[in-house]
Amino acid sequence: MDSLKTASKTNEEYFSVIKMASPAGCEHYVRSCLLKAPCCGKLYVCRLCHDAEENHQMDRFKVREVQCNECHTVQQAQQTCQQCNVQFGEYYCDICHLFDKDKKQYHCQPCGICRIGPREKYFHCEKCNLCLAQDLRGNHKCVENVSRQNCPVCMEDIHTSRIGAHVLPCGHLLHKTCFDDMIRTGAYRCPLCMHSAWNMQDQWEQIDQEIAQSPMPTEYRGATVRIICNDCQAHCTVPFHVLGMKCGGCGSYNTAQDGGLIQQNPPQQTELSKVKFVQHGLCIEI
Repeated sequence: MDSLKTASKTNEEYFSVIKMASPAGCEHYVRSCLLKAPCCGKLYVCRLCHDAEENHQMDRFKVREVQCNECHTVQQAQQTCQQCNVQFGEYYCDICHLFDKDKKQYHCQPCGICRIGPREKYFHCEKCNLCLAQDLRGNHKCVENVSRQNCPVCMEDIHTSRIGAHVLPCGHLLHKTCFDDMIRTGAYRCPLCMHSAWNMQDQWEQIDQEIAQSPMPTEYRGATVRIICNDCQAHCTVPFHVLGMKCGGCGSYNTAQDGGLIQQNPPQQTELSKVKFVQHGLCIEI
């Protein structure tokens, strides 16, 4: 009796997993098979479905067996079912064991994973250790192994993420979605190095106009301050203004104040600035 209950429970667990699959695959991939997880032996449509349900992660590279969605035959991982000849995926990588519809994917050996192509539109930067769009060839700042760091906004992995990466002028990476969210909140600097996240020339010219139309009060005219520029790393002394301090090197307003105000010309005391007050019945000027 106990053996029947155990068998019944096993069948329920089996069919609960099967319900996650369909000829169309899952929310992550379009495929017609289940992967047998090498870690726990359970069947899942993909590693992401597995990781969402289990307390451990599936190693995609160690997958050895799959189960056909049509005939339920468990077999060696391959593109076509050995029993009913159903194609498990238009694209199949026998390294990553990735089954999916054709998105012009290709396996990048240096990256160690599959990328969405087409291949001819991308190149692998040896120093960044990442596939980048061809228009960035010779046109980006290299940061060694940059994609091996987590996204500084969401703190999730970038290298193996299914979300595209955005390359900032400083060379650091963000998820494309995180970059878009950052712009919507009004942030304009790299979260890691504070360098401007895009060409801010139009914004700097607008601040120039606002400063020209907003002179500082008399007591602050001539006051200067030391700054550090987050864009060119210059250290310089510039006029103080509440709307921003402009770098004398590159013209950026993405600067940080380094120390207090330097009064070049302290305000002179005038007759109008004298104050009278009464102390012990005497009128005293100061």
